[in-house]
Amino acid sequence: MTDITDPRLTPARADLADIRLRGRIAADRYVAGEARRVVVPSSPLRRAPRFDAAVDTEAVMGDAVTLYEAEEGFAWVRLGHDGYVGYLAEAALGPVDPAPTHRITALRTFLYPGPDLKLPATGYLTLGARVAVVGQAGEYLRLATGDHVFAGHGAALGRTEPDFAGTAERLVGTPYLWGGRTSLGLDCSGLVQLCLAAAGIAAPRDADQQERSLGEKRPPGLDGLRRGDLVFWRGHVGLMLDAVRLIHANGFHMAVAVEPLAEAVARIREKSYGPVTAIRRLTPSAAS
Repeated sequence: MTDITDPRLTPARADLADIRLRGRIAADRYVAGEARRVVVPSSPLRRAPRFDAAVDTEAVMGDAVTLYEAEEGFAWVRLGHDGYVGYLAEAALGPVDPAPTHRITALRTFLYPGPDLKLPATGYLTLGARVAVVGQAGEYLRLATGDHVFAGHGAALGRTEPDFAGTAERLVGTPYLWGGRTSLGLDCSGLVQLCLAAAGIAAPRDADQQERSLGEKRPPGLDGLRRGDLVFWRGHVGLMLDAVRLIHANGFHMAVAVEPLAEAVARIREKSYGPVTAIRRLTPSAAS
């Protein structure tokens, strides 16, 4: 059931709300919403139906959404994978079917009109995008859209990459982008969410949500850390590569960067988010 204490996850406005919230939140009218799917490489989810409105996160190709209202080029939606509510460009949405069968495993890959790398690319897809494959022509997967993508850059949805820290290492140098959730730009919690998704682990979108729900809380202190541990500050999160190195998308480097945890802790305490608030460890069962 929707947590109505968190406005980021609550599909309710004064004039319109999800029908499941009837009796819990007052609104002028209630709707069940309609199933849709993102059909563009990526689209920012905004706080208001304006192109200059703040961006909270991004939806990517294949994401399922619930559409509550479409008006003047914007769609008010709830994202299926993490429950985030906001406004997408209406043109980013299409039918919910066919359902995706594969996900993109390369950082980025191009779409082609046919199974030939010499053809002019018609678009691109980012790591984690999901597509419906209807056939294969040589080394290329044929998508339900008619596009083709190199088969080595995709995998069936059931295949995962358990070493999510390794996925993060592949993203070193990706520019920092507030609200970013693609290999073109990432924020701290977007990096964690993207890498865990590749491992088959569902994660909330924001650092505070991740701190409350992911894994098991470790004792205070920075000793005994291991690969994959999550380190939290108030408003920030990073991922340990080993006992001493942290990888995180951050505004200091304006990129996904690796640095000694001790250096990051000292700088962050002094300049931004204060002290470490929690260490959390994901167990093997997290992906089940």
